[in-house]
Amino acid sequence: MNATGEIESLFKQRGHQAYGEDVTELQHALQSAHLARTDDAPDHLIIAALLHDIGHLLHGLPEDVAEQGVDAHHEQIGEKWLNKWFGSKISRPVGLHVTAKRYQCTVNLDYLEQLSSASAKSFILQGGKMSGNEIRAFEEAPFFNEALQLRTWDDHAKDPEMETPPLEHYLPLVQVALVSWRTSQ
Repeated sequence: MNATGEIESLFKQRGHQAYGEDVTELQHALQSAHLARTDDAPDHLIIAALLHDIGHLLHGLPEDVAEQGVDAHHEQIGEKWLNKWFGSKISRPVGLHVTAKRYQCTVNLDYLEQLSSASAKSFILQGGKMSGNEIRAFEEAPFFNEALQLRTWDDHAKDPEMETPPLEHYLPLVQVALVSWRTSQ
């Protein structure tokens, strides 16, 4: 099975799960991708937005893992999986979207207050506020801006009433990116 088939299968098997939000994993993914498309993001960031939480679907842990006080490191799992199929343009912003949350909570005083309760809870598990060295390292990291943008879409993709195109709408885009990256290798 190729990446497109695996993505479709993962969302069919586990996309109904929630993770402390008022939306399912599938709704959250579709809303993130929809927001990216609405912002005229390039295709690779639309895909990153769609798949930024794929690590939740891959790790196999219960939906309430954060409630149990466990950081599943979904961003690292997702980045590793995505990198083998799509390369760093898609995988690295995904790997940094949790770091982007920690960064925003550290440098923007109001940001933490704006997080959903589930995101605020996971923020603590994921390391909390950054040190000065962590801030500088993140600001100098490749894909810093993309990670911040992805974080914004992530934060706004938690509306149980938002209407979006279905997963099948994005799969051709995923397939093109898959073929494009494979042929560049």
